[in-house]
Amino acid sequence: MTHNISGYVAPGFEAVQDAFEHNFSDLPAGSERSASDLQELGAGFAAYIGDELVVNLTGGWKDRRKTQAWTADTLVPIYSTTKPIAALTACMEIFEHLDDPYEVRVAEVWPEFAAHGKENVTIGEMLSHQAGLPGFVSEIDPDLWFDSHALAAALADQPPMWALGTGSGYHPLTWGYLIAELVWRVSGKTLGTQLKNKITNADGADPNREIIDFWIGTPQSEHERVSEIIRPTKAPDLGELNEFRKTAFLTKWASPNRGGSEWRTMEIPSANGHGTAKAVARLYSAFANEGRIGNNNIINADGQFEAFSKRRSLGQDRILPYEIEFAAGVMRNNNRIYGPNIDTLGHAGWGGSMGLGDPDRHLSAAYVMNRQSNQLQTDERSQRLISALYSCL
Repeated sequence: MTHNISGYVAPGFEAVQDAFEHNFSDLPAGSERSASDLQELGAGFAAYIGDELVVNLTGGWKDRRKTQAWTADTLVPIYSTTKPIAALTACMEIFEHLDDPYEVRVAEVWPEFAAHGKENVTIGEMLSHQAGLPGFVSEIDPDLWFDSHALAAALADQPPMWALGTGSGYHPLTWGYLIAELVWRVSGKTLGTQLKNKITNADGADPNREIIDFWIGTPQSEHERVSEIIRPTKAPDLGELNEFRKTAFLTKWASPNRGGSEWRTMEIPSANGHGTAKAVARLYSAFANEGRIGNNNIINADGQFEAFSKRRSLGQDRILPYEIEFAAGVMRNNNRIYGPNIDTLGHAGWGGSMGLGDPDRHLSAAYVMNRQSNQLQTDERSQRLISALYSCL
């Protein structure tokens, strides 16, 4: 292998290795692609069929100067690819504490949320980006993003930006604060804590459980393993800039500073999960195996997975320039972005990362990288890897 590429592919999956190596290849003269946007710097790709790891590849460099090799334990932020992992954790918690939780009104567990006409918003609607709170129209102090409870309280005190019950508008960051507060209200624990304690065992505290190297709220002890991120040179194409898109993405207060120790350590369940490709693929295997990861039946009883994965909205999203089918915190594959199966559950992250879980093939996969493109969902590199993976089945 070249470009510092190493890892494993099971017999029959060699095409995935070829695609992974292609993403690192030098661009031909006259290429319309921008090398600074799309040629790989450092990356990982992994896939499971059931509980069998069939692909686990890493390559390139974790820093822009190419002095530190990307290795099997390199962590990288995956941005919105975090959302379904957070949603899985939230599903586990709300089913433990509530009956038929997706039909429960948010205000029943979080009374302040009822302000300004939001009293009938259900947990299922909130998780599927229908609560009308994609950002703040009026200016806030950007430091508020680093105080989860205060930010959630500010959201609860906002009127919805559209008539409730009329479809989705993607909540790029606020979604994570809403579900974090929901988990706190029902369990008294943070979402990142419950993810670690009940699903990932990332700190190895339980010697009898599998360790999945993924964090929402990455402790200082792990920061040396985190890759640098190379930002894209062009802004994403959001389509016509309506008030919803401006509020969600383009105000000066629409997000915190995404980087540095404080951002890594903070729990932002919508955007700052850190992990390896192998860990992300393992977590997405819950979506390929009816809520189960190995011997851990996370949401595998009494119709829980069906409630989690069913359609909750379908239509043109107000913020992302796509028609989107949302389940309870994960996208259903109506646009065939995550392979050919319409029942696959998946999500992409800003800059190119992605995860998918195909329940028909019991297949899960994840791609992570540190050179971001400006694509919102259909990054050329991940699409090449998905196509190669399915060609091997």
